[in-house]
Amino acid sequence: MFKFIDYHFNSNTGLATFNYEGPTGVNYSETVQFTLNSSTQYDTATLNQALFLAFIVLGTSYYKSHPTPEISLTYPLDDFQADFFNQIYQDGLSQFAFENHLKRSDLAHFKSSETAPTPLPSSTLPANPTRLVLLSGGKDSLLTAEMLARDNLSFTPVYISNSGTDLPEIISAYGKPLVIKRHIDRKNLQKSAGLNGHVPVTLINESLALIQAILLGASEIYLGLGREGEEPHAHIDDLPVNHQWSKTPATQQALRNYIQTHISNGITVKSLLENKDELEIAGDFVKLCWEKFGHQFSSCNVANYKQGTHNQALKWCGKCPKCANSFLLFAPYLPLTEQPFDHNLFTDPELTNTFKGLLGTENFMKPFECVGTTTELRTAYAKRNASYGDLPFIVPTA
Repeated sequence: MFKFIDYHFNSNTGLATFNYEGPTGVNYSETVQFTLNSSTQYDTATLNQALFLAFIVLGTSYYKSHPTPEISLTYPLDDFQADFFNQIYQDGLSQFAFENHLKRSDLAHFKSSETAPTPLPSSTLPANPTRLVLLSGGKDSLLTAEMLARDNLSFTPVYISNSGTDLPEIISAYGKPLVIKRHIDRKNLQKSAGLNGHVPVTLINESLALIQAILLGASEIYLGLGREGEEPHAHIDDLPVNHQWSKTPATQQALRNYIQTHISNGITVKSLLENKDELEIAGDFVKLCWEKFGHQFSSCNVANYKQGTHNQALKWCGKCPKCANSFLLFAPYLPLTEQPFDHNLFTDPELTNTFKGLLGTENFMKPFECVGTTTELRTAYAKRNASYGDLPFIVPTA
């Protein structure tokens, strides 16, 4: 049984603590440092509801060590909450399940309580509403910030750190970033010596941004999410395997519904890119941001965003699916010499099978990464600038 023990918030320091216990008896404690504003009067009940959501979502990082269908949660749930949390721990962990040979029935099952009250959300808008924008240094978040800046809409850039004090310098282009500092309990994760795998990171970041918004009196949270993630990589019986589950429109709508009904209807989470696919976003980024950020940004997780990585200056590894995906997406809009890579990735034999997976050919699986759909990547390849040449295999038409 995996146990959700409790969570606490220190209103004097802004430090939140989330405690769990794994089936093998290992205790986990994660802390998150938020920023306080002495002039903000927040509703403690609203904050508590947001902390509870984060408590559940952050638990995926520890639950995955020793997954089990049985969970212990002393906090009452209504039907809506139980259903949403089951989605998080089943659909949200589908890649983890696939890679560790698990089925939906092996994953956590939350149950509603007969006595669970449905909390009433706060309907009071903040007295001085502000905007928070989650920035990572990738194209989607930078494009979002640039679109807001172009329309003269003020905002506070927010960066969520898992690696101490480091943050990409590029984010400072929009002012001094507010940093939410996660301190993952790596020591006890290593002690537990269990399984590892992907968790719904986007949903984790949104739950933390929601807490920060309440503490600062912000009414809008922006993140760079396009129309993505609905194309599964595979299936495990009735469980679609999807690396990008937390980015899908359905998941984002479920989160908005949860916030409106269980936390506050005065706070919204939104994306200016939600009606654009990855290929459109790449084109808009070239138009609006390339001159400013073309050789400073990066969407490469391997080079920049692994736990403990120093990432003040963002880089590209040039060897991973994200790099290959970005290379394809920018190919219709940039000549080869303008790409942020030091060589033509189409000619790199180490990436041939990666491109086959991205382009849906020869039965290669789509890589487990946040990448474009097969159709839009085939379109990008078909419309590539002539300077790129050809891949060493036949690419089907879109």
